[in-house]
Amino acid sequence: MPESERSNRTDLVVVGGGLAGLVAATVAARSGLRVVLLDKADLGGRAQTQVREGYSFNLGAHALYRGSVGMRVLRELGIDPRGSSPSVSGGFAVRDGVRHTLPGGLVSLLTTGLFGVGAKLEVARLLGSIAKIETAPLAGLPVDRGLERVASRPEVRDLLRALLRLATYTNEPERQSAGAALDQLKLALKDNVLYLDGGWQTLVDALRAAAEKAGVEIRTSAPVERLEADESFRAVRFRNGSRLTARAAVLAMGPEEASPLVQNGAHPELARWARESIPVRAACLDFALRGLPHPGRKFALGIDRPLYLSVHSAVAALAPEGGALVHLLHYLPDEHDNLPSTILERSELERLLAEGIDGIPPIERTVLSLYYQEELTLREIAQVVNLHESRISQLKSQAILRLRSHLTDQWPASRGILTA
Repeated sequence: MPESERSNRTDLVVVGGGLAGLVAATVAARSGLRVVLLDKADLGGRAQTQVREGYSFNLGAHALYRGSVGMRVLRELGIDPRGSSPSVSGGFAVRDGVRHTLPGGLVSLLTTGLFGVGAKLEVARLLGSIAKIETAPLAGLPVDRGLERVASRPEVRDLLRALLRLATYTNEPERQSAGAALDQLKLALKDNVLYLDGGWQTLVDALRAAAEKAGVEIRTSAPVERLEADESFRAVRFRNGSRLTARAAVLAMGPEEASPLVQNGAHPELARWARESIPVRAACLDFALRGLPHPGRKFALGIDRPLYLSVHSAVAALAPEGGALVHLLHYLPDEHDNLPSTILERSELERLLAEGIDGIPPIERTVLSLYYQEELTLREIAQVVNLHESRISQLKSQAILRLRSHLTDQWPASRGILTA
């Protein structure tokens, strides 16, 4: 068999180089399969970390649950994530714009002005018994209805709702399973979480090393156009027209991205999953400071508004000496995009973005157009414009920085968080 033909045959192809794809590829390769891992861009997905001037920026606030299945899988692969666990001690609960002590223990519960004596007694009871709550009967109930069975006072339910948002990153109290949400909260309270030294890129790098050691062939900048199949899977076809035949495929991605790759979006189950799945959304603002204006204020949780602020660098090695890396997060409901105010703001934001694009150098406009509209990889763009791939990456980064600066200058601060 010719070498070129052997290189385009494998046992398993994994499409998607995020954490799930890296784990799936490594486990399969360790079982003796020949595995090829594909990603349309770079490995890591949302777990990538960008380092600038000594600050390690994750893509939003990330926490690794110490007692989770994910942690167990990582350790089975020989990976021991390095970091530290945060404490709620000294944190704040914000209600009606007023800062209160966040109740996380007996002393903070007694001293907080968040609610009265009756609510404090109920919270004390819950803190002592939450691990014993039977969540199975609550699995079919939404959070709002489930909390009615757990807490009698509205102000206590508001606190629990905020803690569930924190534990699950989700702001869908009318649809999210109360049982599943409480299970996640119990996991967080029992074992806490880790903020990772150096950011989540350390997980990506460790998983890549484990995959390569297991024999996984990794191909980045390899966008897949579709999966070819008749009665069974046959091959992956790339956007450039080449093929990779395999006995099976794993799509390590969300259903909205996976569905178009299978039968042009006509696969019944996958298409239904893509239609019915509800994405978890949050607007994130991550910023670096030379120092905290109030060093003792490192955590705040919105009670009546779905907001979160945390100085992750106070716990993990994410900033240079004396610096601070802060994560601000707004948990968004699914209907957020359909609110009239959101539609109006999106229209104005699109106008400002178009204005900013008009003001950047032509070569940067071309790179952005080919990357985001034509969905070409950096390597493909380099071939189109006859420049080195590293130069294309530099031009893309410069263009994004110019646009971010333009939007930051033009977008009124009173409008809230701007996701760039």
